[in-house]
Amino acid sequence: MPNDGTVGSDGERADASGVGGERSEVEQLRSRVAALEVDKSARAPRRRWRSFFSALVIVIGCILAPLAAVAAWTADEIGDTDRYVDTVAPLASDPDIQAAAANRVTNAVMEHIDLPTLLEGVAPADRPLAEKALGKLGDSLESAVRSFVHDKSEEIVASDNFESFWTEANRRIHSAVDKALTGSGGGAVKINNDSVSVDLGPVVAQVKQRLIDEGMTAAAKIPELHTDFTVLRADDIGKVKTYFRILQMAGFWLPVLSVLLIAAGVLLSTHRRRILVVAALGFAFALLLLGGGLTLFRVAYLNALPDTVSQPAAESVYDTLTHYMRTTVRMAVTVGVVIALAAWLSGHGRWAKFVRQSWHSGIGSVRATADRAGMRTGPVGPFIRRHRKWITWVLVGLAVLTSILWNYPTALVIVGIALVWLIVMALVEFLAANPESENAQAVDVPPGQLTS
Repeated sequence: MPNDGTVGSDGERADASGVGGERSEVEQLRSRVAALEVDKSARAPRRRWRSFFSALVIVIGCILAPLAAVAAWTADEIGDTDRYVDTVAPLASDPDIQAAAANRVTNAVMEHIDLPTLLEGVAPADRPLAEKALGKLGDSLESAVRSFVHDKSEEIVASDNFESFWTEANRRIHSAVDKALTGSGGGAVKINNDSVSVDLGPVVAQVKQRLIDEGMTAAAKIPELHTDFTVLRADDIGKVKTYFRILQMAGFWLPVLSVLLIAAGVLLSTHRRRILVVAALGFAFALLLLGGGLTLFRVAYLNALPDTVSQPAAESVYDTLTHYMRTTVRMAVTVGVVIALAAWLSGHGRWAKFVRQSWHSGIGSVRATADRAGMRTGPVGPFIRRHRKWITWVLVGLAVLTSILWNYPTALVIVGIALVWLIVMALVEFLAANPESENAQAVDVPPGQLTS
């Protein structure tokens, strides 16, 4: 039966072509898998190099972060006279500074008061008895006179005149510090033995006049005195001058370079969100190390001061001068933590998703309650829903711009900006929520039927 043979041969050919087709498809799949494996093996070295350079630039950026903070402080305190004066002006009312200045003035005055000259106002016939009395009083008379002089000195340093003197003297100090650390400037403030000092001569003159007015005529013989009050001391200002000059020139560019390196490292990485969390925390940790270094340097600096320098006064001066840097450290640490937290919350982790779902559910419930109460958003809601992503990025940009343009932001300012951003985002989420759509999904009814 030829027909049967023909059919049989055709079936065999069909089966053969089917098997051949399956084999060709298998071969194609194998070739694709092989190509993918080759491509994967070729990309693996590139990813390793990207990861290496990403980690390298992030580490460099984090290392530069503390230096950037010091450079910014140097540029502000050394380069801006008004800011320096505003920083140290409150020291005039500091009890430790006032006590140290009063003691220094008292010692200078007492060195030039000759107790026997106090007899000049006594009648000649009574002088032998007075001299005899002075001999018996001895040290107690000197203590009484010292106490009297010290009281007058304290009155002077607690007056408004001393505050004015302190402010003007520190304007001259700024020129002296600028001269000591940058090699320029000048002024009447002394730079001796690697220290910058205030000349308390005008205060001594006021105390001298006050003593004369109180009846101690012997004080009129006190010559014009110049006694120094140390404000800044370094073991080798010559070396410090070079470092400060470099930091002052890098005051603006070093912070920018640090941030750009960290940003470049994040963009270069293959897991950007995860690396952003690590980089932000590394940045915060580096600034924390700077804060610890300031504390350790404070101890070393105070221990290196000579005995003639008042330790409480030196502590007040150091804490005041480094206040801005400590504020910068706290602000930068807060920024790092906020960025790390934001990057983590936007990730795919289980807890991050739980937080986001709780956020959306809570705002959705409030929106649904408001909708049942008759509140309508009108065209605002649909507009926000259509452009929610753009609105979010605009709000992020505004928060960053506010932080940058804020004049000397603190940690509380950064936290406040973050909280305001969250409140505004909650409002955006509230307006963008669509209770009708959520109710429709809950009961499996098209949203359009709910309003028909």
